[in-house]
Amino acid sequence: QVQLVESGGGLVQPGGSLRLSCTASVNMFSMGWYRQAPGKQRELVAMITRAGAKNYGDSVKGRFTISKSPSLLTAYLQMNSLQAEDTAVYYCTGRSILSADLTWGQGTQVTVSS
Repeated sequence: QVQLVESGGGLVQPGGSLRLSCTASVNMFSMGWYRQAPGKQRELVAMITRAGAKNYGDSVKGRFTISKSPSLLTAYLQMNSLQAEDTAVYYCTGRSILSADLTWGQGTQVTVSS
């Protein structure tokens, strides 16, 4: 069974930066993050494939950057120019090289506030 362990959330002031990490228990085909703010639907933040193809949600383009370890055991999300609207629980997700099933991490809170 695939497990995803997230780290790096926390409290940051507007305009600040945070870096999230997500480490999988097996090599992955794709990994990334979705986020969910209170009262809102879960939305795409960024995804990356084993080959390095990247996809970003419209609200984070130009501010967030996703990267990975060579074997896609770990993905990283560098978040710059954070705004109050980025406050949400960020969930790591992905598909392993062994299964098409989508796996979710436990979520990490990101709060942008002065």
